[in-house]
Amino acid sequence: MKQSELTHFDARGQAHMVDVGAKAHTKRIAVARGSICVNQLAYDKVLSGSGKKGDVLAVARIAAIQASKQTSQLIPLCHLVALTHVSVEFATDDAERRITLTAQAETVGQTGVEMEALTAVSVGLLTIYDMLKAVDRAMVIETIELLRKEGGQSGVWQR
Repeated sequence: MKQSELTHFDARGQAHMVDVGAKAHTKRIAVARGSICVNQLAYDKVLSGSGKKGDVLAVARIAAIQASKQTSQLIPLCHLVALTHVSVEFATDDAERRITLTAQAETVGQTGVEMEALTAVSVGLLTIYDMLKAVDRAMVIETIELLRKEGGQSGVWQR
């Protein structure tokens, strides 16, 4: 199969789940990130941990991890992946009032975990939005992207 071929379509153009049965079990890691920009009041609540619904980043971390485990239920053709580790980290930028979420998903298996890492980032950022919307409805979620993946036949890919 050429890299330019879409793997989720068969020869007739019908959508299908990719058969990974013949692939080797290898350690697979994916790292993704995204960010959300908020107003000053929302940013202050994040930094102080004084959001009306509690510690915004603590809740977003749990939501991101939980979401990574539910990816196959959310994305129709994703395989159910036995995750061996998921980590979620946050960085803040005071000048931009930006919160950046980075998620790393890991497994030992026959398919990669890019979608799990991207789902973790997406849901983690949506959770931040949900928890802060009472003080800022103009928040902007930006640039959800895969940074790195490794394992499997294609080896290492880095942005």
